[in-house]
Amino acid sequence: MIKVILNGANGAMGKVVAELVASDENMEIVAGVDLNTDTKSVFPIFDDIRKIDIEADAVIDFASVKAVDNLLDFIEEKKIPAVICTTGLSDAQIDRIKELSSAAPILRSANMSLGINILSKVLADIAPTLRKAGFDIEIVEAHHRRKLDAPSGTAILLADAVNKNMDEKLEYTYDRSKRHEPRKDDEIGLSSVRGGTIVGDHDVIFAGEDEVISFNHRAYSRKIFANGAISAAKFLVGKSKGLYDMSDVIK
Repeated sequence: MIKVILNGANGAMGKVVAELVASDENMEIVAGVDLNTDTKSVFPIFDDIRKIDIEADAVIDFASVKAVDNLLDFIEEKKIPAVICTTGLSDAQIDRIKELSSAAPILRSANMSLGINILSKVLADIAPTLRKAGFDIEIVEAHHRRKLDAPSGTAILLADAVNKNMDEKLEYTYDRSKRHEPRKDDEIGLSSVRGGTIVGDHDVIFAGEDEVISFNHRAYSRKIFANGAISAAKFLVGKSKGLYDMSDVIK
């Protein structure tokens, strides 16, 4: 039985993870972390992960950016495997995660779904060929109105996949409102839409001369991200120290 600490237990994603783990005979949540501790739960909830004194095999993190620093302190102290799903992290936080991966196994991904991670592999393979043929590359993402960061971590993940086999020669353009000039050849445009209850839509568009190729991913439920995080935690337990991502899980 894998024992898990759930960081962000009372958030939208945390609740979905808890629901799915409750029906998983190979995993249980032994403690949760959330600023809102005044809720009924089958496991204890702490307002600071550093206060937890319960033995666990891994951490699943779906919290806020502000809560990640405490999580990293906890990883440093406990050397515990951690699946970090929070997006919008600062460069300093990302650098610290890389440093901590030399002492503990850490998996960080901007998107935990199987579909997105398969798509990123496909994009890495085909992008150089299409770019060489003169195709322009644009990414459009849409999320619910409460999402804080833009563009989404997934949009960046997909842009990075496109750029991966091109020696990162393409620059990311997030806003053209102050420009009065044609599109540059060496850019990937990223556009964000926020509204309603959209779980997560991503379109990668390759626009060429007289033809357009597009790749689309639609998330209809948060369960796809929760299932991915649960699979990642199972994968990570027992692994040696290092930095992993979802491509390691879906091999």
